[in-house]
Amino acid sequence: MAEKRTVNHFTVSPAPETAVFRGLLLRNRWLRDLPADCLDDMAALARRRQLDDGQLLHAKDDPADGLYGVVSGSIKVSSTGLDGREAVLTVLSPGSWFGEISLFDGLPRTHDAHASGPTELVMIPRRGFQELLERRPELYPHFMRLLCRRIRLSFAMLEDSALLPLSSRLAKRLLMHAHNYEQTDQGSNQATIQLSQESLGLMLNSSRQSINKLLKRLEQAGWIRVHYGQIVILDEAGLASLARGEVTDC
Repeated sequence: MAEKRTVNHFTVSPAPETAVFRGLLLRNRWLRDLPADCLDDMAALARRRQLDDGQLLHAKDDPADGLYGVVSGSIKVSSTGLDGREAVLTVLSPGSWFGEISLFDGLPRTHDAHASGPTELVMIPRRGFQELLERRPELYPHFMRLLCRRIRLSFAMLEDSALLPLSSRLAKRLLMHAHNYEQTDQGSNQATIQLSQESLGLMLNSSRQSINKLLKRLEQAGWIRVHYGQIVILDEAGLASLARGEVTDC
């Protein structure tokens, strides 16, 4: 068995399980369309990393070291103001990839990233990724589409915070996580979201108590089920109507 070593508090496996890492790439709707040989090359570059609950992966303004994918657990992406208040941008679930902005522009990280619960990641080193792009420049349009989608999501969230009531913003955020990370409830095809009520409150600039009340209303309407830290979407059409403002009360 290959010997493991610890680097910067991370456990690094020198012999990556390429098939597992390739499967993680295929779980992402924006990466799965890459050519098969490119997916193989990226999986071969990947290294496994482990984080404890609350452990810092990188801080805002840290130099970029690579592209990350979440295998298990989750990553909270946030910033902290001068007054100590935390603003959570998102919580990344298994199957999601992040870190591409700094990877392309070479500038420091834009936010802090902490593990929420014990978390397993894979990392594709920046140098290896850049060498891959130098060999395969035709791959740039794939990643530009990913970057453009991030920009569109950012504009949409800014617009939502200014124009939509909290109930609609909550519905949109639940649908966004369900569509982006494509997790399903065991034994069914229902989307399952791994997000705490506290995290939802921080993302939507609201209190946990307000989020709890709204989730109960959504549950009473039969649109979701809240169970052991999970939110299962039962009626996507109902949530979508609330997100669009077509209904004002669930």
